[in-house]
Amino acid sequence: PANPISCSQGVSEQLISLIKSCAQESHLLQIHAHILRTSSLGDPTISLRFLSRVSFSPFGRVSYARRFFSQIKNPSLAEFNTMIRAYSRSDSPEEGLYLYREMRRLGKRTNPLTSSFCIKSCTKMASLTGGLQIHGRIVRDGHQSDSLLLTALMDFYSICYKSEQACAVFDEMRERDTVAWNVLISCYLRNFRTRDVLAVFDAMIGGECGCQPDDVTCLHVLQACTSLNALEFGGKVHEYIQERGYGDAVKLCNSLITMYSRCGSMDKAFMVFKGMRVKNVVSWSALISGLAVNRKGREAIEAYLAMLRANVVPDDQTFTGVLSACSHSGLVEEGMLFFEGMRKDFKRVPNVHHYGCMVDLLGRAGLLDQAYELIMSMSSKPDSTIWRTLLGACRIHRHVSLGERVVWHLTELKAQEAGDYVLLLNIYSSVGDWEKVTEVRKFMKENGIQTTPGCTTVMMDGVVHEFTVDDVSHPWQSEIYTMLDEIGSQLKIAGYVPEISSELHNLSSEEKGYRLSNHSEKLAIAFGVLVTPPGTTIRLANNLRICVDCHNFAKVLSSVYDRMVIIRDRSRFHHFQGGHCSCNDYW
Repeated sequence: PANPISCSQGVSEQLISLIKSCAQESHLLQIHAHILRTSSLGDPTISLRFLSRVSFSPFGRVSYARRFFSQIKNPSLAEFNTMIRAYSRSDSPEEGLYLYREMRRLGKRTNPLTSSFCIKSCTKMASLTGGLQIHGRIVRDGHQSDSLLLTALMDFYSICYKSEQACAVFDEMRERDTVAWNVLISCYLRNFRTRDVLAVFDAMIGGECGCQPDDVTCLHVLQACTSLNALEFGGKVHEYIQERGYGDAVKLCNSLITMYSRCGSMDKAFMVFKGMRVKNVVSWSALISGLAVNRKGREAIEAYLAMLRANVVPDDQTFTGVLSACSHSGLVEEGMLFFEGMRKDFKRVPNVHHYGCMVDLLGRAGLLDQAYELIMSMSSKPDSTIWRTLLGACRIHRHVSLGERVVWHLTELKAQEAGDYVLLLNIYSSVGDWEKVTEVRKFMKENGIQTTPGCTTVMMDGVVHEFTVDDVSHPWQSEIYTMLDEIGSQLKIAGYVPEISSELHNLSSEEKGYRLSNHSEKLAIAFGVLVTPPGTTIRLANNLRICVDCHNFAKVLSSVYDRMVIIRDRSRFHHFQGGHCSCNDYW
């Protein structure tokens, strides 16, 4: 006679096979009914398989999974973990923490996986208090030697902007794999420690970390290079990508296009784009946006038309790039056509970024009242960025009354910043209304409104050099100021005169010229001239909008010293060459 145990095992294996291969929800319900009818719920292998199947893709019905879980009389640790994990990936991660608390109340044993899924729930909720409590449990349970768990804990602290705690967890790890290093790099990025990202990458490829960078590492490092305007370092990452065989990865290629274009090297960005075997909408959008920000509006439009011919459907980011291209290049009619076309031809509702591009486009063309009417016609509430775009146009065109109205709108949004008042000061000073300048300055002082200090960075030989106004912290400060004096003398011979309207204090012309002489951009340019051979391109990044005087200074220098100077300020690129700027003096 047949062995009953063998028959039972055969039925279980057949049922498990059905669960694994089930692709339709109706079949899953039939299997559930069979499990209940045959009392197979008591078989932990079957119950766990079924619970996993209903909890995750392609079904992912967490509420149904919880009902099935509640039918299990004595759930195993693996079943608790499966349920908590399902909650951590759902829209109700807090339920996973409630279940964890229930486990503790029942005296159930937990393991590092349990804590890991709970930490992921806290990460999704950005619940610092919950994560701290779980961390305490991890220590009490003696699970702090589990590398995967500590990696999840690092990620949690990083997302909660607690970089010190994340680094402390990293330091406690006995074994660190590439994933752990990637989480550390991600933490540095999230907390604006971009220079540390480059240092970690160097340490990893130098063999100091015990593991090599992978494709995720490269994505993070390229993001840091983009932020730091670190073209040279980005090129090193590109070489590593090719050496490791990652060159066909679409995400990496897209990041390379963004990095090169944001560092002002469109030739290299286009080279990467051209070499891609597969180009998706992100690839095309990155190219179009790169051309736009580098003031190659016509080329950006040509790229957009080529994208349509390639049967790639544009998305919101594509239209942001195209409209931005029209804005940066002053193509008003084309911009209006694309703005209308995205609604009529592609059934896309313009978002706040698209409206922002149009306001910038109209503002550049001097159509400020039309730009204001467009903002007021928006179906959604305009944000502070749109109003600041219009305020910048008011500064350029010296439209005092509209500028005052825009600041009022920002005040209504409770979104006014120091930079907004600086723009208003610029507007008043440009028309010589020093009484209003004094009033605004008094208001800023009484309300504790402080401006952000200007900071310019330049990367040389892999090292980031940072300058502020009147900076005396650089090791080469004496040589830099000597070079700046020499440059100033040469530029004056060529006709450069300080633009005293950039100095917002009511001082004499001589005093204003002196105050303008040591702006961070000028110090960084002088350093670049000092340490690089003649003819070398100087690349800078500035955290604020470049002032008129520094803009004029860079224009004349590019001619006198036969240098290309590329400055990325807060809003766009400025390519200075032969005494001209790519922005055509509108920024």
